[in-house]
Amino acid sequence: MKTVLDGCAKYSSDWDDFYGGPLISTYSVARDAGHLLVDALRVMALKSAVYELTGDELLAELPVPVPVDVTCHALCAQFTALSRIQQRTGHLFVHSTVNEHVNDTPWDAGDYTHQAYEAAFGPVNERYWIPAAEAERRRQVLDGKYAAIGITDRGMTGDIDYAAAV
Repeated sequence: MKTVLDGCAKYSSDWDDFYGGPLISTYSVARDAGHLLVDALRVMALKSAVYELTGDELLAELPVPVPVDVTCHALCAQFTALSRIQQRTGHLFVHSTVNEHVNDTPWDAGDYTHQAYEAAFGPVNERYWIPAAEAERRRQVLDGKYAAIGITDRGMTGDIDYAAAV
């Protein structure tokens, strides 16, 4: 697991994300990556535990705060190393963006994920565990800023004419 975490932190320049990390006030991947990686790993452990207890992959796709979820994606990008860890330990990592959308339940303070995390690891870091309503408010702030440069639909559409910018 150290290889996975070190690899994610070392290649943080690949963390292209416009609605996860930037939800964190005064975000800096250099400063925040370590904290986010620890939380992401803990969340992945919780998801694995739920899956092992229930056998239900959809149920195991726990709602997670956006910045931590985006970091889970960075962990999952270390596919080969994670595959080896799964083989050695016999524990399956459970993470499915499709199931996140099927569940359509944003993380919120006091929910099951929050309670399970605190029971297992202690208090969440409120810098990264941004409740659903506040995360949406911050996303709307970002929507306005990004729209000013031609990025809309939550980063899914860009209207930047690079040829004209030359």
